[in-house]
Amino acid sequence: MRKFGLVGKKLGHSFSKRYFTEKFAREGIADAVYELYELPEIAGFPELLAREPELVGLNVTVPYKEAVIPYLHELDNSAARIGAVNTIKIEDGKTKGYNTDFIGFRDTLQQFYPAGAGARALVLGTGGAAKAVWAALDELAIPYTSVSRNPARNQLQYEAVTPEVLQAYALIINTTPLGMAPDTASAPAIPYEALTPGHYLYDLVYNPEETLFLQKGRLAGAHTMNGLPMLHAQADAAWKIWANE
Repeated sequence: MRKFGLVGKKLGHSFSKRYFTEKFAREGIADAVYELYELPEIAGFPELLAREPELVGLNVTVPYKEAVIPYLHELDNSAARIGAVNTIKIEDGKTKGYNTDFIGFRDTLQQFYPAGAGARALVLGTGGAAKAVWAALDELAIPYTSVSRNPARNQLQYEAVTPEVLQAYALIINTTPLGMAPDTASAPAIPYEALTPGHYLYDLVYNPEETLFLQKGRLAGAHTMNGLPMLHAQADAAWKIWANE
């Protein structure tokens, strides 16, 4: 039996097990199972691999997309460039990290946002998920500015995101876990009253289906999209890696 699974700190919010279990049943893949592996600390990752020798593929979620890298034997070029891993292939005792978040976000953004001349994005958050978003925006030639509680050079603090700043960015992407179940009452601290029907809000969070961030955008008339299509796209890309398709 081939084992696949998800590694993270708290996985009660995850749809991955259901998604892959349904995929295996639908496609008649009888020799595969998908499990959830909660790790209080990423230092437990080697012990997990030793305990589960049938593992051949793993997904990685917050907060371990960057922290898992030192435990891997090799990185795919895109994962090395991005500096974050969300998919791991295990073959002949060797682990190789990939980033399919980049693929999932890039492909779904193109369907959601009509990036014309003058397109600019405001990226909320600077963690591992944000790095995949940055890489996709770079590939699509969409300039962006990132917002962080602890901004680096050329990044903004949340306090600096004024209504005037929001008017300069039609595309706003939430890469933080704010609003994710069970903490559904939280949302990034931006001036939502400045949103308009000309704004496009993309939230990488997919549970709940509509976060407070997206709800506030919808009430302002903005276009909104949650992270579920991205989840499906990155999961399909991960399966292609595991199955050598």
